[in-house]
Amino acid sequence: MAVHPTAIVDPDANISTEAEIGPYCVVGSGVTIGARTRLLAHVYLEGKLTIGKENIFYPYSSCGVAPQDKKYNGEPSETVIGDRNSIREFVTIHRGTEGGGMVTSIGDGNLLMAYVHIAHDVRIGNRTIIANGVTFAGHVVVEDYANIGGLSAIHQFCRIGTHAIVGSYSVIKQDVLPYSTTATNHQAEVFGANKVGLERCGFGSDAIEPLQNAFRILTRAGLNTSQALARIEEELPQTDEVKSLIGFIRTSRHGFVK
Repeated sequence: MAVHPTAIVDPDANISTEAEIGPYCVVGSGVTIGARTRLLAHVYLEGKLTIGKENIFYPYSSCGVAPQDKKYNGEPSETVIGDRNSIREFVTIHRGTEGGGMVTSIGDGNLLMAYVHIAHDVRIGNRTIIANGVTFAGHVVVEDYANIGGLSAIHQFCRIGTHAIVGSYSVIKQDVLPYSTTATNHQAEVFGANKVGLERCGFGSDAIEPLQNAFRILTRAGLNTSQALARIEEELPQTDEVKSLIGFIRTSRHGFVK
């Protein structure tokens, strides 16, 4: 294990012999770090925190620290981070709380750009891209392959659906539909399917066109949600993506951006 002589590593930390700890990093008790994970410099980690393999933490990022939640009373909550994530400069990731399941989690292959804030009990899936300055309030769920533009703010308890793209500077107060392009003008709106993003991920026209038609029915047909869902189920091919969209809407607890 390569540990720079200026780093401070608690003897109770569990660190792979293949990990690298750079200059002026602080690794506290209860931290577990997997093989080939690198802390470049000035990274602050405290536990209970589990970090997987092949992650890279850039300078001045911090992870596993106590949440900014006045209800937090020191309960032994945790943070779990998967493999191959890139955590850029000044990213802050806070551990969970008793009221949110005790865990803040990040999956595999995510890019968190500079100054992203991950609040308590947030759950981020796999292969997401979260641009500079995005702020998540507590209890947010971000599903796989979502892409969130810079300086956006996501309200607590919101969900960002799979393969959704959220435009920069957006203020999101309700769930964002999977496969959608959603952005704030005067208020958050859906602008159809995330066609470019879906094509880049290998989706063909047989998947994208039904989604485009579903979004037109949801947002342009002048129907309420129940009527729109009934029409989507009656008129459109029930592809896996359309079924996923319908299921997401029906399980939305706080409404969705329409």
